[in-house]
Amino acid sequence: MKNFAKFLLFVLLVSAGISLLYNYRLKHGGLNLPSIRTPEKYTLASTPSVDSKQVASLEALNRERRTLVSSVIPSVVAVKTSKKIGIQRESGVDPFEFFFPNQRRFRNPNDEALVQNALGSGVIVTNEGHIITNNHVVDQVDEIEVQLSDGRTKKARLVGADSQVDLAVLKIDDPGVKPLKLADSDTVQAGDFVLAIGNPFGFEETVTDGIISSKGRPNRTDFFGDLLQTNAAINPGNSGGPLINLRGEVIGINTAIISRTGGSQGIGFAIPSNTVRTALESLLKHGRIIRGYLGILSRALQRDQSGTETESEGVTVDEIVPGSPAAQAKMQKGDVIRKFDGHDVKNINALRSLVAQIELNKSVELEVVRNGKPLKVTAQIKEQPIDRQTSGRSPQPGQPQTPTQPQIPGGPSDQGEPSSALASIHVGELTPALARQLDLPGNVRGVVVTSVDPDSGAAELQKGDVIEEINQQPVTSASDYNKIAASLDPSQPQVLSVCRHRMRSFLVLRPR
Repeated sequence: MKNFAKFLLFVLLVSAGISLLYNYRLKHGGLNLPSIRTPEKYTLASTPSVDSKQVASLEALNRERRTLVSSVIPSVVAVKTSKKIGIQRESGVDPFEFFFPNQRRFRNPNDEALVQNALGSGVIVTNEGHIITNNHVVDQVDEIEVQLSDGRTKKARLVGADSQVDLAVLKIDDPGVKPLKLADSDTVQAGDFVLAIGNPFGFEETVTDGIISSKGRPNRTDFFGDLLQTNAAINPGNSGGPLINLRGEVIGINTAIISRTGGSQGIGFAIPSNTVRTALESLLKHGRIIRGYLGILSRALQRDQSGTETESEGVTVDEIVPGSPAAQAKMQKGDVIRKFDGHDVKNINALRSLVAQIELNKSVELEVVRNGKPLKVTAQIKEQPIDRQTSGRSPQPGQPQTPTQPQIPGGPSDQGEPSSALASIHVGELTPALARQLDLPGNVRGVVVTSVDPDSGAAELQKGDVIEEINQQPVTSASDYNKIAASLDPSQPQVLSVCRHRMRSFLVLRPR
């Protein structure tokens, strides 16, 4: 007890000493304390820089844009998918596998699977809850969930899908929102104002303004030839979202972008609403897309005497598929198709669209020019056979009509020495097993990037990317890649059509 009293007395004496020292230094200026700050005077602006009457039209435009956006947002949904991917354990993780690596053992399948999640967008287009999105958003997934803008989540059923047009139809119960109307995309013109809308996260919509910068490409006979091009920024999560006109109608479904980094560069592509409507009705009625089939091969462009490709009116028949409706109608190589079922045919894309939308088994009249003389032929349109395009570009001399048998992709040693900007990109063959490993859509054809030289200007490409086209030229093998790359001008930019996992985009490689 005496020791505790002594300790307490010691503490009191030390505290008193510290207090006296503090007071002494405070009085004699030895202790610096922050001085009391004099408040700054300030005056905030009380009037706007521009009188609202001077920009009345802009304010009205802003209000109208808000009305437009708020009216369509509830029908735009987030599409969330999940997929179980089998994985191989590393040697040594399991003691049994460490000592007996070649022995088979039963274990819980969940221990061998990795769940891969992905996001996309979609739009409700029927009162019954049917949703349009991209096929690559939902292709080969195990579960699909839809989240509405008000936060509700619903399990979605896949009604049908088509990889050729990259569209899929989902169904949810009791959507509780008004569907958006599919407009007539034939009325869309270059310069029209549009909104690209996505909802990849389910709670925060992305809305970007844009204009239609191009409509259709007569010099292309592939998937991209029919698309609407817009300068609205379309990011990967917005795939499947709608392109909206000023009346709040859907004029397209966002599907691809041009990119140098994997993000949007302000050039996007959308599937026209007429194509969407045809696909929707076919998928709802038949569970698949029923396409009309004529059975011709045609070149998209003609060459003038100087060798320059120019668009011509009509479609020139290069080949007739044996047994096809065109063959039964006794069409001939060299015929120029000017009209189909009363509609003018300006290019191959227009003809393909007309044929694909025609009622099956219907006999239609074609106006053609043969040897400089007009005549009419009648063809009965049949359903397009599997793996047969309605019409397309004829193979060039020496170009294989079917892809060569793929082999195991190699590294840089398997690559030739093309004298172009693509020489720094090393590719290998895309095998079915590798396509499954990379989680690619089923319709991807091309070569897989095995490595990219550092500091090459092609850093935006990644190992595992699949190059499908170079400057609109299809690439079906590493040999094709080397030949095309060697023929390019290294001083010019090159445009690659690339598939990365389930997202297709264009990558522009510029000379350094």
